[in-house]
Amino acid sequence: MNNKYIEELSLNHWPSLSTLLYDGWLLRFANGFTKRANSIHPLYHSTGETLHKITECEKIYSANGLPAVFKITPFIHPEDLDSALDQAGYSVVDATSVQTVDLAHIRKPRLTSVQIYERPHDEWLNNYYKLNQVKAADRITMERMLSNIKTRTGFISLYDDEQVVACGLGVVEREYIGLYDIVTDARYRNRGFGEQMILNLLSWGKEHGARFSYLAVVANNAPALRLYSKIGYTENYKYWYRVKALIPS
Repeated sequence: MNNKYIEELSLNHWPSLSTLLYDGWLLRFANGFTKRANSIHPLYHSTGETLHKITECEKIYSANGLPAVFKITPFIHPEDLDSALDQAGYSVVDATSVQTVDLAHIRKPRLTSVQIYERPHDEWLNNYYKLNQVKAADRITMERMLSNIKTRTGFISLYDDEQVVACGLGVVEREYIGLYDIVTDARYRNRGFGEQMILNLLSWGKEHGARFSYLAVVANNAPALRLYSKIGYTENYKYWYRVKALIPS
């Protein structure tokens, strides 16, 4: 599988509120909520002069009250964009590992006390906001983004004695299930609940046609890396952001 394919899936599965196409670059906007949805994705063939395009992007984002943030993958166009941004004063943040797993041999979950909604649901949203401490000002934007996903979604909650202890989102498209918003209650971490929640979500994905899964994890998040490795995920490639000013990841 071409890794650029996974980048396209991730654009679909974590949609922005609006997208501007600029000579092969995708400029995404979502009121500043997450870098993924508020950054420039230079995925496709670029014909314009690089420094001019960088300047124009800065103007566009500034006009929308946002910093210009570039997502740098192995597939950027032009190939020297990362070095051009470095020379223009952009710093590297949030190096991230994109990982995949074949679902053919995924273990069955041991804990199955889960609720899966196929559309955004108030119960899931409220639990997720609580566990991940989402700011009230970002909640409307997040709900609009989740409602914009056009393929099958599974919003999962794992329970322990009727208490929600872990939440996550799976999005199925073209035989892949992408995992997003994976979070475990801080009081219940390191007890296997996150793993059990993910195994339930992957099982649900298989039932709906997924043969593989992908996810993105910040490269210095050692506990998450251990968890995903235990399930069977391995790294396909890395990406990072180039920024002059920071917004939440």
